[in-house]
Amino acid sequence: MRDLSRDHRWLSLNTATVRKQGSLIDIVEACARHGIRAIDPWRDQVAAVGLDRAVRAVRDAGLELSGYCRGGMFTADAAHRQEARDDNRRAVDEAKALGASCLVLVVGGLPQYSRPGSAPSKNLALAHDQVADGIAELLDYARATGMPLAIEPLHPMFAADRACVNTMRQALDLCDRIDPQRQGGLGVALDVYHVWWDFELFAQIERCGLERMLAFHVCDWMVPTTDMLNDRGMMGDGVIDIPRVRAAVEALGYDGYVEVELFSNRWWDRPIDEVLSTCVARLKTAV
Repeated sequence: MRDLSRDHRWLSLNTATVRKQGSLIDIVEACARHGIRAIDPWRDQVAAVGLDRAVRAVRDAGLELSGYCRGGMFTADAAHRQEARDDNRRAVDEAKALGASCLVLVVGGLPQYSRPGSAPSKNLALAHDQVADGIAELLDYARATGMPLAIEPLHPMFAADRACVNTMRQALDLCDRIDPQRQGGLGVALDVYHVWWDFELFAQIERCGLERMLAFHVCDWMVPTTDMLNDRGMMGDGVIDIPRVRAAVEALGYDGYVEVELFSNRWWDRPIDEVLSTCVARLKTAV
């Protein structure tokens, strides 16, 4: 297990962590001030400044991308499936232009939430099938461009509206179904916030293997949680045993970035430099 207490060279900032404090350009400049070497930007933040400008900003700052958020939302009714296909191919192209290490997939829940305007459905089994078909189709395109796809399982409270893949087992079952020969380009993004509670977590991390562990995200689970989307805690403020999870991930041989991703009203209200300096400090003491 790596010693992160001495420096923060392996810290990556998911830009959602400070999305309320400024534009993507502001965030890139703040990362440079704090010696943060990598980011994982969101597509809406890139769109707000323009892809070409975002590419230049990342390049000029010498930043790497631990991922790109996000593709997915595969579930849709028949009238919106082409929209989903086209949107996901654009996400792959953007990730490639930015030099991302992977495109993170939040797969979608029921179609009326994943692709607004889709006919309402309660058929979760159909949603699971659409997700599998959508990833398989996108994987062919992504492989041609050299962009790995990372399925991110989300906490079950998001099964209806954001992701009907909720555990590492589900995510890895999808990988085995779509890529049984492990030809590469398909894996998982493990976010401790979403999977810390799962009694199978450590067995599934071992099952994953290094080639399918594409991204590792950290934050903390607050008790009580006051907002199921926007009340993530800074590492060390909640109840997740983050070092134990990291130890299991790194036992696979993972030596990539540790990505801090907070959706948090309490941290969005604070100055960007305070948030980043806290991320650096907590990486050294709580991760």
